[in-house]
Amino acid sequence: MVDAPGRRGLVIAIDGPAGAGKSTLASRLARKLNYLNIETGAMYRALALKAIENDVDVDDQNALVDLALGSKITLEPLIDGNRVKLDNADVSTRIREKDVTEAASRVSVHPKVREWMVNKQRELGSKGGVVMEGRDIGTAVFPNADVKIFLDAAPEVRGNRRFYQNPVAEPSEAVLAELRARDERDRTRSVSPLVAANDAVVIDSTHMTLDEVIQRAEQIVGTKSREESGARASKESGDRVIG
Repeated sequence: MVDAPGRRGLVIAIDGPAGAGKSTLASRLARKLNYLNIETGAMYRALALKAIENDVDVDDQNALVDLALGSKITLEPLIDGNRVKLDNADVSTRIREKDVTEAASRVSVHPKVREWMVNKQRELGSKGGVVMEGRDIGTAVFPNADVKIFLDAAPEVRGNRRFYQNPVAEPSEAVLAELRARDERDRTRSVSPLVAANDAVVIDSTHMTLDEVIQRAEQIVGTKSREESGARASKESGDRVIG
């Protein structure tokens, strides 16, 4: 199971490829709106870590599902992101390490694993008041999300961003190669491939600063919030007239 507090408000879906800045954007938006930031990638990472720790083959779909059924993944909101707990142990730092990142990419391609994850993600976001980021939120998890943003950037830019986040890990060329490989897996997987929803607003951050991306996203959410408020006011006015 996955635990998270219930809240009310919009469902905001942020999708995009690895290294586009989804986690940072989602975290900033959630903090500004006082929403829950549901980092779906962290959920796959947590399961991948458990597979590593239990010597479960990340290419064995059925074994991974069995592992998931006995797992408890908890997201606890922090000022900037989430504290991720796996079976009550804080794994926030461990799941960012290279071996877990690579394993999570392989774990996420399995249809039955994604089905399990999607069900849990829908539970988390069912009451609204959430910013959920991933790769198939607006197309598969919440196709009726109130706001859909697809955040993208050129592979070279995403690779450089990843490298500068952790420049001692490996050469930037290796980071870029891994991003390209991950893009290929994400875009060509048989279930819920990475693609922008038809009604998503695409933000290409290749030539944008982080502040500019956040400002653009806030404009998109603000427009939707005003539309929702206007619709509610109109309905309430109509109800009073009918009564």
